Amino acid sequence: MAAPAPPTAPDPLTGTAGTGEGADREASALQPNFDYGTAFSRNIGWLTLAEQQRLRRSRVAIAGLGGVGGVHLLTLARLGVGGFSVADFDVFELHNFNRQAGATVSRLGVAKTSAMSAMALDINPELDLRLFDGGVDAANVEQFLDGADAYVDGIDFFAIEARRLIFAACRRRGIPALTAAPLGMGVALLHFDPRAMSFEDYFRLEGQSHHESLLRFIAGLSPGMLQAGYLADPTAVDLARGRVPSTVMACELCAGVMATEALKVLLGRGPLRAAPWAMQFDAYRQRLRWTWRPFGNANPLQRMLLAVLRRRLAGAGQ
Repeated sequence: MAAPAPPTAPDPLTGTAGTGEGADREASALQPNFDYGTAFSRNIGWLTLAEQQRLRRSRVAIAGLGGVGGVHLLTLARLGVGGFSVADFDVFELHNFNRQAGATVSRLGVAKTSAMSAMALDINPELDLRLFDGGVDAANVEQFLDGADAYVDGIDFFAIEARRLIFAACRRRGIPALTAAPLGMGVALLHFDPRAMSFEDYFRLEGQSHHESLLRFIAGLSPGMLQAGYLADPTAVDLARGRVPSTVMACELCAGVMATEALKVLLGRGPLRAAPWAMQFDAYRQRLRWTWRPFGNANPLQRMLLAVLRRRLAGAGQ
């Protein structure tokens, strides 16, 4: 028996939900001031008309709609991507204000899926949105990824097991999986091509404690560690309590880098470097670094980095 379709997001201006091409026509009729071609016409030149239509027919799955996931959704919506499956179980709180696109006084206590889908529909009322307001778990991960042309990672840094679940499902289904991590005042990008190195083979998290998994995730995200050296208050890093500092600059940089990588994946053009390649750009230090780590965290250089991180962060997670 087929699983029931996930709820679709209501259009914030009409109260209708986007459900595909038929809904696109209905939304267009109900939104006389909106025209897809005009709305995204300034993309043309960097994109061809045919490529813009291909983006319109594409679907991107995004888990997590906070610091990076929310701005990923809005950025890709402005690029003209026509379909999204989005998941989050959280609501906006005051401590989100420094970095999250949907965090405003008027949205305090509002579910992130509801708030961010309304913002995205305000950009493109023809969007086909599928909402998973309980997050992603083993029971719905396959449904969450149905029809996705790419997966964009936006879940909380500390949600290691959920991240492993989703990346494994993407690999099984042949879906490219992308993560852009906000580190310091910069961004670290990893692209997991289902035909190349897997998330598990790169990070080596199997059988590790939660604390060790977090250290391995940090090391794998940023082998170049460009953010090291300008942390003004190290006591702000508290892995045991699930707390690390963040900046809006890093989240905005993530959105631009991620949208560009997603565009190349969705359109099948432009250079792509899959893991074990990793890219990091740090705006504070004004440096760009590409790293190549065969065997991922089992690489001798990564083992050395992990030893350093264990010493530096020993008091932060025990």
